[in-house]
Amino acid sequence: MTATLPERPAAASSTTPVPEGATVAFRSVAKEYAGHRALTGFDLDLGAGELVALLGPSGCGKTTALRSLAGLEAVTSGTVSIDGRDVVGVPTHRRDVGMVFQAYSLFPHLTVQQNVEFGLRMRRVARAERARRAAEMLDLVGLGDLGTRYAHQVSGGQQQRVALARALVTRPRVLLLDEPLSALDAKVRVQLRDEIRRIQRELSITTLFVTHDQEEALAVADRVAVMRAGGIEQIGAPEELYATPATQFVAEFVGTSNRLRSEVVSGRVRLPGGEVPAVGACADGPVWAYVRPEDVVFAERGLAGTVEQVSFRGATVRSVVRTAGDVLITLDHRADRRRPVGDAVCLAITAQAVAVAAID
Repeated sequence: MTATLPERPAAASSTTPVPEGATVAFRSVAKEYAGHRALTGFDLDLGAGELVALLGPSGCGKTTALRSLAGLEAVTSGTVSIDGRDVVGVPTHRRDVGMVFQAYSLFPHLTVQQNVEFGLRMRRVARAERARRAAEMLDLVGLGDLGTRYAHQVSGGQQQRVALARALVTRPRVLLLDEPLSALDAKVRVQLRDEIRRIQRELSITTLFVTHDQEEALAVADRVAVMRAGGIEQIGAPEELYATPATQFVAEFVGTSNRLRSEVVSGRVRLPGGEVPAVGACADGPVWAYVRPEDVVFAERGLAGTVEQVSFRGATVRSVVRTAGDVLITLDHRADRRRPVGDAVCLAITAQAVAVAAID
């Protein structure tokens, strides 16, 4: 379904409530399913008003962690705290959290306005107050003029905005987002991603965002936690994860890298064209060097190879070059630097420093 999101209003209503985000802490959380450990000693802190993304492959435990915070999964051991209060065993409706999932789960027999009001209705909020708060939330998500429509009368992107408004209208102090954009078209996904970040900052609401999309996580999060096999492999600011991956898994999972067999001598990595510093401490010896595509360029001399694939990507072109030993190297460059498939080329590495991992 292709959809164009409406222009958002210049400003939200002046009476829009601004929740104060809560702190969240997971401590040694484990979750077992029939002998399988989905979470293994999971530890994570979220500061008040912070947006943290859980990023990782399918089955790594990221959704289990979110559902444990929501109260939808009972943990096997450990504690989950909101503002210092352990909420293990506390029902979902008493945890002061709002949730948005991949499936919109809107009530088809209710209007957009009534869908947003539903949580307030369950809390026995007066009708006039329900209508006022729902209208404010719809204005905030840019759907103030669609309140009388039914779910099937609005686009997929608009339905997900309705789901977001419904989650926020109860004024939760923690917002949980589980793959909320994966069912949307690419353009709508980017637009709504940016809107979620705007709203999250405007309301200063603590947010846990689960995704397997690297670009999505790096674009919206204050910090990203890369998960693997039920635990966190590395957590840090997006720039930190991209530039200084702590492990081989993170280097290969976050972004695109060329993995080149190399050697470290006195903290410097020997690469075609010269030596560059290794990122972080690393013992001398054979290593895998991880070189980003933007740090490889066509050159007059250097590592020889043949262009095997060329992909137009809009602002840039991605080329894949086969070098000696059947090593494939990917580089991103401007369209005017494009070389045809089959062309003999030379490559140079321009990185100022590279991440490395010891070869087992």
